[in-house]
Amino acid sequence: QVQLVESGGGLVQPGGSLRLSCAASGSIVSINAMGWYRQAPGKERELVAAFTSGGSTNYADSVKGRFTMSRDNAKNTVYLQMNSLKPEDTAVYYCNADVRTYRGIYYYWGQGTQVTVSS
Repeated sequence: QVQLVESGGGLVQPGGSLRLSCAASGSIVSINAMGWYRQAPGKERELVAAFTSGGSTNYADSVKGRFTMSRDNAKNTVYLQMNSLKPEDTAVYYCNADVRTYRGIYYYWGQGTQVTVSS
């Protein structure tokens, strides 16, 4: 079993910054890809940023230039630095990982962390 634990969400004023963390633990052989998604009330879950198995980083157009995804491979942890936050960034942010375990390859989701951008 693999667990993804997100942290770092909260309430911030427009123009402010937050840093989200997602730590993966458990029966991990390797992590093929990790990403951040978000879901706002009444909307579908959407990709925010992701490391692909090919080594590239993809960002949603709406966050390019404002959000930066990074990782610490030794800790199986990814981060999402969010700057110049806007009210439309308000959502629950979820971490996702494509993990090779001893039993096969599975997708996992974290429990989500709330980000609220409001004055």
